[in-house]
Formats: sequence, structure tokens, C-alpha cells
Amino acid sequence: MLIAMAGLPASGKSALAARIAGELRCAILSVDPIEAALWRAGIGRDQPTGLAAYVVAENLAREQLRIGADVIIDAVNDAELARQQWRSLADEQGVDVAFIEVVCTDQEEHRRRLETRRRSLAGFVEPTWNEVRARSAGFNGWADARLTIDSTLSLEENVPLVLEHLRRVCGG
Repeated sequence: MLIAMAGLPASGKSALAARIAGELRCAILSVDPIEAALWRAGIGRDQPTGLAAYVVAENLAREQLRIGADVIIDAVNDAELARQQWRSLADEQGVDVAFIEVVCTDQEEHRRRLETRRRSLAGFVEPTWNEVRARSAGFNGWADARLTIDSTLSLEENVPLVLEHLRRVCGG
């Protein structure tokens, strides 16, 4: 199965994705570290490295799915084109796709998480709160069936919800 995480930066999707990947013993492909690696390789920030990171993640996911492994995509996925990318890949590979949207319903907590997070992505500049809020428009009109998880709840509460959803949707 292909599991596509979605949610604003600092919403808690990476922490949830990591726990789910551990439970399922599957690959996790995260777009931000891929983009940071492109910069470290000398590809300029003036290039479409965000798009390139999604394409790299797609190709890596294709290879994992081809050999029968499950894959989690850890990305904002706020654009319909990104979500279509995962639907198309799942169709191409003959696997189920499950979307897991992670939201943080406490705006003050979400902002605190964004402003205090420190990731080991050399050269990766975190977005501002205003940039994050602007990206929320990309989720308007999203019609895919999905499980929405509120990250104000603990991982211990949310992980079982996701696993049950995956069993129902994908038999996973």
C-alpha cells in the first residue's frame, strides 16, 4: 500500500509517519530531506527543488512498491497535483492508496511547534507562520477520502486510529 501523509509544516505528520512506519516496518520517504540533499549536491535554490523532491520521492516509492514493500510519503501534499501524483502511482502499481491528513487544531500550539522545531536538515530554512497559514488554502476543496488526525492528541492515541484505518482501507 501507499500511504500519503498530508498536512501543514509542523502539524505533526512526520512524527506520526515515523511511528506508523515503525509499526508497519515499511519505507518512509520524506520530501524535505530529499530537497535538502538536492541543495547539498549543488542544485540552486532558484531551481524547482521542491517539485524535484516530490519526483525523487515518487521514483523511490515506485521501486519499493514494485518489490512489494509498503511506502509512506511524508510531505505537505497541499496541492492537488501532488495528491494526484500519489493516486496515479498507486494505480500504476496496482496498490491501494490511503491519505492521512494531520492537523493541529490548537493554532497557538501549532505555531509554537513551528517556531521551536529544530531538524537536522543542513541549510533547510523553516517557513514562517504566515507562509504556513498561506499553504492551508491548498487543502480547500480536497475531495479524497482520508483520515484526519488531530495532533493535539498523543501519538499513543493517534497511532491505533491510523492503523485501524489502514486495515479497513488497504487491508494493511
